[in-house]
Parts: sequence; structure tokens; C-alpha cells
Amino acid sequence: MKSVDPGQLLFTFADSPERELGESRSSDKSEGKGYLKHIVETRKTQGSAAVRDPLNGDLMREVASEYNLAKALLRVASNQGAAGTDGKSVEDVVGQAHKLLPKLRTQLLTGTVEIGEARRVLIPKGRGKFRELSIPNVEDRWMQQAINQILGQIYEPGFHENSHGFRPQRGVRTAIAKASEYIEEGKIWVVSIDLAKYFDTVNHQRLMTRLGQRIGDKRLLRLIHRMLKARVVLEDGTKVITEEGVPQGGCLSPLLANIVLDELDQELERRNLSFVRYADDINIYVRSERAGQRVSASISQFIEKRLRLKVNEEKSKIAHPREVHFLGFCLDIKDDKVDIKLSERTMERLNKRMIELTPRNWGSSLNLCFHRITKYLKGWMGYFKICSKSQQGKLRRVDAHTRRRLRAIIIKQKKRNRYLYRHLRARKIPGWMAARAAYGNRKNWAKSISMGMHRAYPNRWFHKRVFTLQKEWETANPPLTVSGQYEFIFS
Repeated sequence: MKSVDPGQLLFTFADSPERELGESRSSDKSEGKGYLKHIVETRKTQGSAAVRDPLNGDLMREVASEYNLAKALLRVASNQGAAGTDGKSVEDVVGQAHKLLPKLRTQLLTGTVEIGEARRVLIPKGRGKFRELSIPNVEDRWMQQAINQILGQIYEPGFHENSHGFRPQRGVRTAIAKASEYIEEGKIWVVSIDLAKYFDTVNHQRLMTRLGQRIGDKRLLRLIHRMLKARVVLEDGTKVITEEGVPQGGCLSPLLANIVLDELDQELERRNLSFVRYADDINIYVRSERAGQRVSASISQFIEKRLRLKVNEEKSKIAHPREVHFLGFCLDIKDDKVDIKLSERTMERLNKRMIELTPRNWGSSLNLCFHRITKYLKGWMGYFKICSKSQQGKLRRVDAHTRRRLRAIIIKQKKRNRYLYRHLRARKIPGWMAARAAYGNRKNWAKSISMGMHRAYPNRWFHKRVFTLQKEWETANPPLTVSGQYEFIFS
């Protein structure tokens, strides 16, 4: 088959004057993705070479290679994300990839690339607190991802196996599994260490020194330093210079955070301690409270004096696993096995979010409400599906409460009692039952639990339209089946 020249892709879907703006943008995005994928696929057929000696090699040339930049922009496009201060969306940048990629490559190699300002966004954490995110421009995220792909090949093989955050083939599931393993060994006390605003307090000088120990390309080090110092635009328009920290929101920040805390991992390994770390969440497992107090004091001193980070004394504690909130879970021993429970904080956030998604004065269609609920709960269950069977009761209560709130919305949208009565009769509810549900001196919340509303809108009606936590948990955790010789006996 004849190969396609990347330059020809620019004219394949040329815009006509009659096209609508939305269609033009869609075409530009498709064209840009086709251009990027062509570069990536061409390199794959030739075989991708590993990163050369990072101390003596020209790493910037690796970062600025066509293949690496194309792969990085495709990754940024897959993550989507909001626009930065320049207003350019991911679609805009991808659509202009054929022009921007050669330009960015030249700027990286000549050291003339400009770092844009980041946009500060506050994300609610719950209990009145917020997480500060800095959203770089899409082109800056593109550069960060390109650097991340090269540095990841250098640093990832040397990271400790008990580091689970922001790493390939690792995550919440592996972190919880490792913690469960330590608890089953009898290490039933947890030293939970919380770093105060870790991402905002990383010392730039110390971080650059750590990078300089493995990276010999001064151009790349200068570029990373400039990224760390990029100005941030606050919500009121004020611009501030970042003096410390690795701003959350960029593609490179998680890797830099792991590079800093890898020194802590190695120290914990040197002391032969059993630990699990997920980003800045650090749990050390010991056999007694006294051992925990000793470990907490010495490790806190190491963190503050050696790493120049601050330990949050209020949130750090020594307790049993069931009292420690770790990645949304708390672990307990039940019948000599670890029971993975949903923490109180997790349930508080879930219940609060479900109330927000089902307001009493919902004025749009029910299908839109169902879509919003399903979208959120799918993501929630994707993360928390590893919880134990003992948590089904909590999931069942959330499902029941959500259905009741939806029934209350239906009642509210009927506006008058007689309209609700007619609606229930139309759904083949007996007259006396419909009248009892619609009339009387009861408010909508009380009516939502009436027999008439339950008959008109039974649980199975919602199961076909709304994501159900208990049902999806059972799908994700099927019961063990009889197999092997037992299957033969009972066949």
C-alpha cells in the first residue's frame, strides 16, 4: 500500500467557505490527529530507541524529536482539560499541529521557547477547604508531557516498588493491596504522615540539584526551572511568581513530586520499614503503638530537616488502620482477613454530591438528571469498586436515597396535587392509592415515599435509567464459582 505523505494530510480535508465554524473545528481536529498519528505510527514501524546516557547525552534533542512531541500532544488531547490564560483549547492546538509542532521543535532546540502564565483554579476538597490547581496553557502542557515522557524513562525504573502514585501499572488498587498485605502480617498500627501543602512547598533549589545528579543537559534543566518559576494568574487577575512548589495541574508535576519523595522511600527502605506511599500520602505499618511513636518522630525529623518539607502535625497520627483515611478507604481486620471499607469522609462527599445532582427545584428533563448522575457514579465506582462486600449496605442506602430524591423531583415537576393524581392514574395506579399519594397535608419529600409513588416508579424502573452502585459493584466483583474437580462432580 502506498504511504501517505504527512504534508498531503494538510489538504485532504480542506475547508470550504460554506462550512460552519463547528464543522471546521471538527475537521481541523481530525486532520491534526491524523498528522500526529502518522508520525507516531511511522516511528513505531522503525522501532523506538531507548533514551541514551542522560548525563552525557543530548536529552533536549530526545524531548524535541518529532515522535516524542507527536506522542505527547496525542496524550494531552486524550486528557482533554480546560484552556489556559491564552484561551486556546486542546482542539485548537491539535488542529494546528502541523504548524505548531515544527515551530515548537525549533524553539526547544534553540532555547527560544516562551513559557506562558498558568491560571489558578480552586477545587473544593470538602469541609470548606480548597485545592489550588495551576492550569498551564495547552502548548505548555504539551511541552511538559514531552519532557515527562523522556524523564520517565530515566527515573521510573529506579523508583521504589512501594511508591504507587502517578506511575504506570500502579495505582490505588496496588497501594491498598500492599497495605492489606502488611496488616495481615500483624502490623496493625499505622503511622500516617501528612505533608502540609506538599506540592506547594517543594524547594526548587533542592529539586534542581536532584535533577542535576541524573541529567547532564543544561538546556533541559533551565527549561524545567523556568516552568517551575512560571507566573500564576489568580482569580482576581493578580499575577504572582512561584518561588517554591511544583504546581498541581501540569503534566510534569507528579513525576517531579515522585523524584523528590523517592529520597524518603529509599530512607524508609534503608531502615527496613514497611510502608506504602501514594504521592504525598505516606503510611508506615508497625506492630505496636510504641514502635509507631518512635518511627513517627524520627521520620518527621528526616522529612523536615533533610527534605525541607513540613509535616502537618494535626493530620498525622498513629492509629489502627480502621481509624485512618487512606485514599478514600479505611482497612479493618474481619475473620483474619482485611476488610476494605469506605471511609466516613468518602461517604460524606458522596452523599453531598448526590444531593447537589438531584436538587428539589430541578427544572430540566429527567433524562438529563439521569445522565448527570450516571456520569458521576460511573467515575466514582471505577475508583471505589475495590471495597469489600461488607460495604454493600452503604451503597444500597445511597441508591435508595437517590431514588427517593428523584421521585421527589417528579412530584415537584407536577406542580399541583391534581396533576400528580392524573399522572399516577395514567401510570395505572389505583384511584385510592393515587389520591393518598397526591392529596393530603404532606410535603413533596413525604409524598416521595408513598406507596403510590413506589408503585408508579419502582426500583426496577430506575435500574434501567440510572447507574446503580450496588448492582455495578456486584458486576465488578462476581462471586467465586465452582471449578476444577468440583465442577466435574456437580456437572
